[in-house]
Amino acid sequence: MKMNPLVSVLHLYDVVNAPGVTADISHMDTGCCGMNSSSNLLFSLFLDKNVITIYKIPQLESALMSIDLVIIPAGVPRKPGMTRDDLFNINAGIVRTIYEGIAKVCPKAIVNLISNPVNSTVPIAAEVFKKGGTCDPKRLLGVTMLDVVRANTFVAEVLGLDPREVDVPVVGGHAEVDVPVVRGFFLSYLQNKWAAAQACKIQKTVCLCMQVKPPYSLTKEETEYLTNWIQNGGTEVVEAKAGAGSTTLSMAYTTVKFAYACLRGLRGDAGVVECTFVASEVTELPFFATKVQLGRSGAEEIYQLGPLNERIGLEKAKMELTSNIHKGVSFIKK
Repeated sequence: MKMNPLVSVLHLYDVVNAPGVTADISHMDTGCCGMNSSSNLLFSLFLDKNVITIYKIPQLESALMSIDLVIIPAGVPRKPGMTRDDLFNINAGIVRTIYEGIAKVCPKAIVNLISNPVNSTVPIAAEVFKKGGTCDPKRLLGVTMLDVVRANTFVAEVLGLDPREVDVPVVGGHAEVDVPVVRGFFLSYLQNKWAAAQACKIQKTVCLCMQVKPPYSLTKEETEYLTNWIQNGGTEVVEAKAGAGSTTLSMAYTTVKFAYACLRGLRGDAGVVECTFVASEVTELPFFATKVQLGRSGAEEIYQLGPLNERIGLEKAKMELTSNIHKGVSFIKK
C-alpha cells in the first residue's frame, strides 16, 4: 500500500513487532512518507498528509482517526484440515473490537473486510455498526477478489489466454460458496483482432452476458473442473504449504488490487467495477457477492447477477450463505 500513488498516509495497527515494521517501511522512497512508532492486523489509509503511523493495540482509536479506507486482514490464518468455520470463534472476536473502533471513530470510512470467514464477518460488522447507529451498508465491502483473481488465472490457463485480459465475475460468497461465471466472462481486448481471432480458434467458451462478442464455449467438464478448482484454491495452497502457512502472497496481491479500486472510487474515477460481498437485494439474502460500481460512498451501484452457468450451484451457495450470515448476526445478538 505504501507504493500506491493514491496513498499519502498509511496507519498500521497490530499487537506485535510494530516498531520494526515502522522502521522498515519508512525507508521506502514513495510519496507516502514520514513515521511514528509502534503492523499487519489493521491497515488504515487516508488521502491528505504524508504520514505513516503504526499503532499498538491500546491506540486503536488514534489509528482510525480521519481515515478514508480501512483494510482488515485481522485474525488467524487457516491451517491444514481447518475450514473457514473453524476460524470463526477466534476471528469473530478479534474483528468485532476493530469494528467497534471504526463505528466510533471513522464511520464514514470505506471498510475492506478480509478476515475469514468473510461470509460471517461482514454481517458481524453490519450488526456492530447498527448498534452504534452508524451503519451504511454500502461502505462495508467483503473482499472476495481472490476468487476473481483465481478464476481469471485458471480460465486463462484453460483457454490459453493472458490472465490480465480476462475478467471472470465470481458471485455468491467467498471460497466454497462462490459461483464462478466461467461461461460469462469479459475479454477487455475484444477490439483486438488478433486476440479475437485466437479466441475464435479455441472455441471453448460461450458468453452468456450479452455485452461479450464474439461468443466462446467451454465444455461441461471444463466448467465443472474450473468451478471446483476456483472454489477450493485456498485448500490447495494450505495443503501445498504442509502446515507452514495459508494463502498469503496471492491474498496480499488481491488486497492491494481491491484497495486500489476503492481508492480510485474515492478519487471519483468513473467505471470502477469489481466483485465484492456486500449488503444486497440481488437475491433474498441480506448479503451477496456480486459486481458493484465503486465510488466515493462505497458500493454505489449493485449489479444484477445476469446469466449464470447453472442455477443449481447458485441455490447450493445460497443455502450455505444463509447459515454463514446467520452465524455472524447471532454472534453479535447473543
